[in-house]
Amino acid sequence: MKQYRLGAGRRAANVLIKALVASGLSPAHYALLTVRGRTTGRTYTTPIRPIEHDGQCWLISPYGAVSWVRNARATGEVTLRRGRRGRTGELIECDAQESAPILREYVRAVPVTRPYFNAKPGDPLDRFVEEAAEHPVFRLVEKRSSVA
Repeated sequence: MKQYRLGAGRRAANVLIKALVASGLSPAHYALLTVRGRTTGRTYTTPIRPIEHDGQCWLISPYGAVSWVRNARATGEVTLRRGRRGRTGELIECDAQESAPILREYVRAVPVTRPYFNAKPGDPLDRFVEEAAEHPVFRLVEKRSSVA
């Protein structure tokens, strides 16, 4: 499994993707996740690819317990925004059994992240249960909808 590194190229790509998502010009599946910092209290925004599954919104960290994950665990709340539309919700971190089908769907839907997983798209759910400890999955429980 490949290790995630936030280098200069990834940072530049994130700046571009953030601008596209904020303007509403990116592919429909992407959103900007905003979370309050656990120590600074500042807000941080990162592009993310949520998954809609069984009528619910799921947030997956294909790169492990990165900053947004640690901040989300501490605050328990995030905002997802695309263009002018946003929604704020509480996050519920999922256990390995609940995460497995979401991780498998994510790996199928987002091929660019596959090198960060040991499990392959066609693998049985048991392989994704094993992956769950390395790839946090959260269910978003929406608090309110807003239009800016």
